[in-house]
Amino acid sequence: MTKDFLIACGAGFSGDRTDVAAPLVEALVADGRPAALFFESLGERTLALAHIRRSEAADAGYEPLLAEMLAPVLGRCLEAGIPIVGNFGAANPPAAARLVATLAASAGHPDARIATLAGDEVSMLADRAGFDALGIDRSPRGARHLAANAYLGARPIAEALSQGAQVVVTGRVADPALALGPLVHHFGWSWEDWDRIAAGTLVGHLLECGAQVTGGYFADPGLKEVPGLERLGFPIAEVRADGRAVITKPPGSGGLVSPATVKEQLLYEIHDPAAYLTPDVVLDLTEVSVETAGADRVAVSGARGRPRPERLKVTVSVDGGWLGEGEISYAGPNAEARARLALGVLRKRCRGVERLRGDLIGIGSVFADEAGSYLADRHGSGAAAWPSGTGGFADVRLRVAVETTTREAAESALREVEALLCCGPAAGGGARGALRRRINTWSALAPRAPIEARVEVTLASAAELAGPAAAEAVDD
Repeated sequence: MTKDFLIACGAGFSGDRTDVAAPLVEALVADGRPAALFFESLGERTLALAHIRRSEAADAGYEPLLAEMLAPVLGRCLEAGIPIVGNFGAANPPAAARLVATLAASAGHPDARIATLAGDEVSMLADRAGFDALGIDRSPRGARHLAANAYLGARPIAEALSQGAQVVVTGRVADPALALGPLVHHFGWSWEDWDRIAAGTLVGHLLECGAQVTGGYFADPGLKEVPGLERLGFPIAEVRADGRAVITKPPGSGGLVSPATVKEQLLYEIHDPAAYLTPDVVLDLTEVSVETAGADRVAVSGARGRPRPERLKVTVSVDGGWLGEGEISYAGPNAEARARLALGVLRKRCRGVERLRGDLIGIGSVFADEAGSYLADRHGSGAAAWPSGTGGFADVRLRVAVETTTREAAESALREVEALLCCGPAAGGGARGALRRRINTWSALAPRAPIEARVEVTLASAAELAGPAAAEAVDD
């Protein structure tokens, strides 16, 4: 198909704003051209955390904000024929697909066609002794393996769309693949047309971090001004059949799309501009042109591609023990010295920890109000310092983090932080602690063939996926 295609990004990471997709969808509907919406909510850290949740509950392990992300736009997209693609399946795509099915039924669409991608989790291909079957040998001795996930490409996404999927739920795929899949499906590009695949990958790379390209991460007061940051618009790409694209955002939204915002995102996380490795293509950015095409419109062209790599990136997750974080504040004259003394006590008292880190945070955590104006009113300065001559900082927050192999050792360290309230130094207050499991991750390259051989695309209706839950949603 030669007609231009619009693709928009409704999330750039797990925990992103959930009220930004609706304006995107309305802009796509108003435009009238074929379009798709994708959500990128998965990083190595968030995938590791998802594996923790799945290990604790069989129906968990997908994006925690999935319902909040999709509920405002799912019905509208299904009615308008705008497919949705998202890696919000994280460590449990089937469970995520069941939730999407329930949401679709609640929106009056029990017949919605939902595709689930499987095959990115490759632990079963790996040798228990250290993932030798994947050529990965960096596993810490004695560490419990939780998962290994390969970065899949865009082909199964395009396949799902060709089968009629209206929502595609994935786990670990390369971020640009979320845009490339719909583009290949729409335009019918050959997977060996390396320049077209590179152009689609470039579009995905520019959009994948959401508002970073529309001014969010760009903003720096007095240096790089961005209007309306509180109502930041998320990005839309208008893509032509030859791969040329215009990056923009919904009309009337806040933010900024300029050559500078696009160039910053263009080089974001790029290890080699001449050879950016993705599962679908080796992208060469060295001849990319970035030009103004109107207000909040930037034209991008010139991507070049070479044949895809022979290996895929794999992220391995292993049990990392426990992380305990404790904090306590010291304020007033000599606060800094008291905080340093407290840290010294903790270093001697916290036993059974592998690592301990202490930070003295000199921010107004006691005296400043929410607007940060209290100190300025009292002392004529916004600096968090006690009046001249009293010495040191007026306000110091001591943060201590410990890494342990057992929960008990971490809990003991947190009790030591709380004990400072009465055991001294003087005038400590506001103690608190937090404890959570840790997962350690690292990445390696693994052979492509055995991984891709396992990739499956499963298509089902919302009613089939959700079962009785879908029927109840329709009845309600």
